[in-house]
Amino acid sequence: MTKKQRLFFIVTGCGRLGSVLAEDLSAAGHEVVVMDKDAEALNRLSDRFGGKTVEGDATETSALRHCGAEKADALIAVTGDPNVNLMAAQVAKKVFGLATAVAVVQDPERLATYRDTGIIAVCPALVAEASILAALGLPGPKAGENP
Repeated sequence: MTKKQRLFFIVTGCGRLGSVLAEDLSAAGHEVVVMDKDAEALNRLSDRFGGKTVEGDATETSALRHCGAEKADALIAVTGDPNVNLMAAQVAKKVFGLATAVAVVQDPERLATYRDTGIIAVCPALVAEASILAALGLPGPKAGENP
């Protein structure tokens, strides 16, 4: 039996997606730090979350350093602002040397911009579209794929 690897994630944005993602990663045994500029948003986290919370701006190097970005395995930017997501992911890669940075982008037309910088871009609209097409039995990208 192989030992499960414990990874260290920074999640920026503690809205619906960020809070669920952070809780699930934490419940799976990973180390997780959640950052949001709104302290109230951090209250969304349930008792399942066993990580750390930080009030701060995801675009500021000092805030990411406070989260431990220099030791993180990945940064996942899921704020409601795609520009903040892109900037946080770029800082994580360029300043802190993270190999993996994921950013949510709302506009499918901007996917190429993100990908050109080495950021893993996820567009919820395209993921939802793929799931709906699959549920209807229609051809298209497989559910969960990010075209």
